[in-house]
Amino acid sequence: MSDLVGARVVAVHAHPDDEAIWTGGTLATLSARGAEVTVVTCTLGEQGEVIGEPYQGLVRTDQLGGFRIHELANSLDHLGVRGEFLGGVACWRDSGMIGDPANDRPGAFVHSGEAAVHQLKEILERLRPHLVITYGPDGGYGHPDHIRAHEITHAAVAGTSVQRVLWAVTGANDFERGLAAIEEIPQVWRRADHELARQQDVDVRIALSDAAYAAKVRAFEAHATQLWVANGSVSAVNPLAAFARTSNIDAAPLVFALSNLIAQPLMRYEHFQYGWGTPLTLAQCPMEGLSW
Repeated sequence: MSDLVGARVVAVHAHPDDEAIWTGGTLATLSARGAEVTVVTCTLGEQGEVIGEPYQGLVRTDQLGGFRIHELANSLDHLGVRGEFLGGVACWRDSGMIGDPANDRPGAFVHSGEAAVHQLKEILERLRPHLVITYGPDGGYGHPDHIRAHEITHAAVAGTSVQRVLWAVTGANDFERGLAAIEEIPQVWRRADHELARQQDVDVRIALSDAAYAAKVRAFEAHATQLWVANGSVSAVNPLAAFARTSNIDAAPLVFALSNLIAQPLMRYEHFQYGWGTPLTLAQCPMEGLSW
């Protein structure tokens, strides 16, 4: 299907791996249907932790950000989209969570000011997207860089070709169903409490096709330093296989964990709220009936 030829989409994300976690299936679907999709990543994710023993030295020597460029490139390739860094590679640094000493480092994204707005506006004017995807005002779960991505996106869209902005969120109902479906997790993982994410109401619920879901899983696996999928896969970064069992493959086909090793459902649905502009007409099939 190529019904979206001529449509242009930009997703603004804070760190490598956010494109996969929040929007991977949707971006893969849009690309497969002919849209030109670009992911703008604002930092290299230098403050991330590393899953698996072999590459722990990346954190100690502050080389994780450079390594994550490679992971991001592989993820984008699996999703079938292109990417660029806001202001160029390593222009802005991962600020870390609230209270992290990295908040005060030179070049921290939280202090990017008007410069970041101008950088994103230049990208939007060059690419002329109809749709922009980013996070809501709380950044999805409160990360300062996610909140900053939201701020610069809404400041930059004025006067551009952008017709609407969607916020990627965690849908409360599907997330709870997914958590409830997780029956067995790897021994070293732990179960989530219900405050794991700020689950929200949704305006748009997108059901991922088999192809889109498979692309999302491959994108997850590309970010091996950050994401551990319990599907038996291994990598040079993490040579240990993990397995989980669920009771409902619609609610939770697979299970994954971040470096905190909290088990989460790798859901077959992605969720959005209307952020700005003309609302979309979307049902289960993304972009159905959409006038560009």
